[in-house]
Amino acid sequence: MDIRHLEYVLEVVRHESFTKAAEALHITQPTISKMIKNLEDELQTPLFIRSGKKVQLTDAGQAIVAQSQDIIRLFKTLQNELNDVTDFRKGLVRIGLPPMISSIMFPEIVSQFVKRYPGLTIRLVEEGSLKVEAEVASGAIDAGIVMLPVRNDQFEVFPIQNAALRVVMHHQHPLAGRSELTLRELEQEAFIMYREDFALHARIIDECARLGFKPKIMLESSQWDFISETVAVGLGIALLPEAICQKLDTARVSTIAMVDPVIPWNLAMIWRRDGYLSFAAQEWIRFTKAYFEPAE
Repeated sequence: MDIRHLEYVLEVVRHESFTKAAEALHITQPTISKMIKNLEDELQTPLFIRSGKKVQLTDAGQAIVAQSQDIIRLFKTLQNELNDVTDFRKGLVRIGLPPMISSIMFPEIVSQFVKRYPGLTIRLVEEGSLKVEAEVASGAIDAGIVMLPVRNDQFEVFPIQNAALRVVMHHQHPLAGRSELTLRELEQEAFIMYREDFALHARIIDECARLGFKPKIMLESSQWDFISETVAVGLGIALLPEAICQKLDTARVSTIAMVDPVIPWNLAMIWRRDGYLSFAAQEWIRFTKAYFEPAE
C-alpha cells in the first residue's frame, strides 16, 4: 500500500468528487481514479459506491478513512524523524577513548563536531585500549581510539598519530639530567604504570621481559595526571607518551627520551568493518578522518 493511496481517498471524501480531488492534488482525474482502483484491487474490496454524481463510502471505505488520518500523520512524523537523522539534526555517537588522550587530543575535535552538528549527542566511554577494542567489536560503541597494533582483523583502522614513550622522573632523580635513557637502566626503579586493561601496560611489561627483567610496579592507575603526580612526589618513574609529557610541570618532573628500545605509541581510530553504523557515527568517522588527515 502506497501512502499516497490514502491521501487520495481522503481528498475524494473531502471534496465528494474524484474530479475536484484531482484538481486539488494537481493530477488528472483518470490518474486518481486509477490509483484508488489499484488500492481497491489490492484490498479486494470497493471503497466507494460510484453511482450518480456524488461518491459514497462503502463500509470498507469508512474503515479506511477512520484510520487514514492517523496513519498519514504518523508517516509524516516518521519522515521528519528520518530527515533529522540523515541531516544530522538528531542522533547519538558512542566513542571510546583512553583517558590518557581524552583530555589532551580530543576536546578540540569534539568541540568542532558539536558546533557543526548541535543536534547530535556524543557519549564518551573512557577506557583503556584493550577495553575499547572489545566494546567496538561487540557493537557497544561505534568507534574508538586505540594504541596500535590492534588484535582483531574485523576492524577498519585509521592511523591518527605516531609517537614514542618518554621516561618521566622526579626532577632531582640522579638520572634526571640525562638526554637519553635505555630501558635496561630503569631495571631497579619503581614503576608507576597504567592498569592492565591499557595496552601500554602490556607493551612495557613485554619490553622489560625481552631484556630479561620484570619491572617493580609501585602503583597502577587509569589517569595520567595521577601517575605524573606520584612521580613528582618521588614515588617512582613512569613511561608516558610524548603528548602527555608536553603537559607536565617541568619544574617538578623531568622527561627524557628513551632509546634501546624506542617504545612506539601509535594511535588509530577503529570501527567494525561489517558492523552497522548510524548516520551520526558515519559522520563522526568522516569528520575525524578529515581532521587528522594532513593538508595537501
